[in-house]
Amino acid sequence: MPHNMLLTGAAGFIGSHLAQRMLDAGWRVTGLDSLNDYYDVALKEARRDLLLRAPGFRFVHAKVEEPGLLRDLMATEHPDVVVHLAAQAGVRYSIDNPRAYVEANLLGTFELLEAARATPPRHMLLASTSSVYGANTAMPYAEADKADMPMSFYAATKKANEAITHSYAHLYGLPMTMFRFFTVYGPWGRPDMALFKFTANILQGAPIDVYNMGDMRRDFTYVDDLVEGIVRLVDVIPGSRAAVEGDSLSPVAPWRVVNIGNGAPVQLLDFIRAIEAATGRRAILNMMPMQAGDVPATWADSTLLNRLTDYRPQTDIAEGVARFVAWYRDYHGI
Repeated sequence: MPHNMLLTGAAGFIGSHLAQRMLDAGWRVTGLDSLNDYYDVALKEARRDLLLRAPGFRFVHAKVEEPGLLRDLMATEHPDVVVHLAAQAGVRYSIDNPRAYVEANLLGTFELLEAARATPPRHMLLASTSSVYGANTAMPYAEADKADMPMSFYAATKKANEAITHSYAHLYGLPMTMFRFFTVYGPWGRPDMALFKFTANILQGAPIDVYNMGDMRRDFTYVDDLVEGIVRLVDVIPGSRAAVEGDSLSPVAPWRVVNIGNGAPVQLLDFIRAIEAATGRRAILNMMPMQAGDVPATWADSTLLNRLTDYRPQTDIAEGVARFVAWYRDYHGI
């Protein structure tokens, strides 16, 4: 009998890639998504429609924060594994609409944890973010580093989720793994992210906004590499085996946090050059100051991921950007 996964945020960028990977491996996937209008709903619907081609996929159109919905869904589906990706994303949008982050990120996670108390899965895996490292300046970021100075409300809600999930893991023995994602990119990506916006503007001959006058570095992580890391961690259940060197495994709960990042930060201007190479167009640069809530650099220490799974993300930025641009042209027919 195939394994059964409950996946929140299934029509999202990362969620749709993970769902397809699990369906291809013979899993049954119940995917929940609100299809909200934070960005183009048609893109989310297109991702969902691709997944609906698989007989093992069931789609539930709902908000994670809806009281009791996840409790009833888990009682019906009895998932072996839960992957919680649903969230209100975006650093800058959290300044304009913080309530959306309270509802989706905090209340949504609370509803999921209460559902898991009633119907415990074998393993819960939940998305955090590299943004929790906030004002830290020592790099690369390692899981053991303090993450007590978030620079945005988005990051603060994700850090709160890490603390809340740890308490539930301790109190109720629920095995949980938190991921800290580092600037994920690739085909079917989000229109609010730099790669999508830069590609669109470069192809249209429009300027692109380059923040902090271009003095930015990001640990860009290709989406297939991220999904591979998640898949490998599914069976690495906290508390089921001894801790490894440098482990973030809690001493009082079946809970750990794991970075998933490429481990090779790229200068923003080099990133733009990769898009220029893939599109065959020159970018028009509009140099801008740093935006509120942003950080100048991210860099993942992926040692723990490697020790737990014998895997490291490895897609080169030029290759990954070229794949995105090819998808973008195909999706938009240009």
